Amino acid sequence: MSTHTTEPAGSSEPAQGAERRGLPLRALLALATAVFVTSLTETLPAGVLPAMSSDLGVGESAMGQSVTVYAIGTALTAIPLSAATAGWRRKRLLLTAMAGFAAANTVTAVSTDYSLTMAARFVAGVAAGLAWALLAGYARRLAPVHLQGRAIAIVMTGIPVALSLGVPAGTFLGEVLGWRVTFTLMTVLAVALLGWIAASVPDQPGQRRGAGRVPILRVLTIPGVAPVLFVTLVFVLAHTILYTYIATFLDGLGMGGSTDLVLLVFGVASLLSIWFVGARIDRRLRALTLASALLVAVAATLLAVPADSPALVYAAVALWGLGWGGAPTLLQTAVTDAGGDAADAAQAALVTLWNAAMAGGGVAGGVLLDHLGTGSLPWGVLLLVVPVVSVVAARTQGFPAGGER
Repeated sequence: MSTHTTEPAGSSEPAQGAERRGLPLRALLALATAVFVTSLTETLPAGVLPAMSSDLGVGESAMGQSVTVYAIGTALTAIPLSAATAGWRRKRLLLTAMAGFAAANTVTAVSTDYSLTMAARFVAGVAAGLAWALLAGYARRLAPVHLQGRAIAIVMTGIPVALSLGVPAGTFLGEVLGWRVTFTLMTVLAVALLGWIAASVPDQPGQRRGAGRVPILRVLTIPGVAPVLFVTLVFVLAHTILYTYIATFLDGLGMGGSTDLVLLVFGVASLLSIWFVGARIDRRLRALTLASALLVAVAATLLAVPADSPALVYAAVALWGLGWGGAPTLLQTAVTDAGGDAADAAQAALVTLWNAAMAGGGVAGGVLLDHLGTGSLPWGVLLLVVPVVSVVAARTQGFPAGGER
């Protein structure tokens, strides 16, 4: 796998500066906050669904599609928008994406019409997808070569923080102050983030036209990219099948009242995973990815075995968090490494497949739930994780053995 950075020509000076300075933590934390805000906003409706559906006069299942339409907006537009904006300077592009995100969130907060709300959610997904497609590559360019994996790990902490702390906090605020206040606060945070990015994040150039740009679909032919994208699609699909319906699954076990605590255990384990992966990813990419998939497989196996033991459930969820928490960092690092000079195009493809898998996981989990019951969900996860383990264990390009990265 290539070990060179993904900066376009003319950007070596910032990289050399990063080498001298070490990691630019203020800038990386700003990017992590962008990940946090966009991840939290995607899943936030799940925590305030009854209130949203009541206010907008639709059923909860219809309101639940506000999560799906966000993911669809990201999946449909990440690749074409990334290609269209490949020449933009990175800071300008990120500020534009986050400004569009804040505007769409504002519309969501004040809308009294279901169709308008869904349109705003779609636009928010578009803006988030554009940001997501550039964030990992941006973080990588701000760091010295030997710390690039760690830089991505810092940025990716936004995901488990959003899931473990943001969603419960947003749900609580929604119950106390109303769901519109919660979405308004997300807008306020996004606006504050714009100032933070403007003040603290160094700029990076886009790709000059004709200077090594790779057509977005041709990136699939680059050695190592396709295996990473396959693993991303299947692994995210497996995770989402169970995570989307975790409350329903716990209800089936008689633990419905413990959903918040279960998610907290998952979130804390995910944060530990992020820390562990970040400290070792630059030397052990393949081993960590294999461990990630195996931990999720073990967790699914424990949850699939009928047992009247809350302790076993908590243990399984902890293993699940340990396996899943570092997965976004591992997969984004792997596809960025494999993509080389076409890293942004590879990232756009990953973002597209990631969100397609999230939407597909919700549908697949619903089908399993309706036809086979809650007990089928962990079996679905286990079935899908098997090919993930096979591809990573095969030492394919994209997931090299230790020392090859």
